[in-house]
Amino acid sequence: MKFDDLDLKMRIYETAPDRCVVPNMYMVARLDGRNFTRLTKETYAFEAPFDEKFRDLMIETLKHLMNCGFKVIYGYTESDEISLLFDLNENTFGRKHRKYTSILAGEASAKFSSLLGGMGVFDCRIAELPNAELVVDYFRWRNEDAYRNALNAHCYWRLRQEQLNSSQATRQLENLSVAQKNELLFQRGINFNDLPNWQKRGIGAYWKPYSKEGLNPVSGQNARVERSALYIDLDLPMRENYSQMVSSFLGAQ
Repeated sequence: MKFDDLDLKMRIYETAPDRCVVPNMYMVARLDGRNFTRLTKETYAFEAPFDEKFRDLMIETLKHLMNCGFKVIYGYTESDEISLLFDLNENTFGRKHRKYTSILAGEASAKFSSLLGGMGVFDCRIAELPNAELVVDYFRWRNEDAYRNALNAHCYWRLRQEQLNSSQATRQLENLSVAQKNELLFQRGINFNDLPNWQKRGIGAYWKPYSKEGLNPVSGQNARVERSALYIDLDLPMRENYSQMVSSFLGAQ
């Protein structure tokens, strides 16, 4: 059998399962660290419940993903996860699922591992959202999940510092309301509202326009040129203000 015939015959088994995101559908990629609980608490013993070195590793990984060949208009990270909102007209690789998931997981894993000096692996999935309202809801969901996780983590690790084991600390927090968890921390000298916002709300990354002096290559005269720079936001808003912020990125497309 000639190579061309063999190639055509076997290529079908690679491409037949290809699934592409249809046009005018918003795409959001979510990457999660694999076995990061073990990595952060046992292998490298990062500070609990939050560690600035780990935070910075996630920020640098997020920045890398927003510059690795896809048009990403907003990025968000909390804990060991990263979410990426693509431009509505992003069409790289014909919007094939397998290309986005494999490339993004590989890029994130490689970047994080090189920064860490050890192995850190991410998986990736693509959410297909049919309208802007659901995009806003998605990021609102992750933003509020960050708040819930931060409150639980601070309570849990404060109890662990009191010599409770994992099961005892978990049981003590079961069925406590948000107000009761805040009170638990307050009784131990911690005002949850005073903690850094990046812990409670996550971290955003988006493009900010700026202008600078440049040289017009045709006229040889000085001229102002428009550029954009990636901005890392450690002080994200919450609730409706955050929804409006995400909406503004969609409206700017």
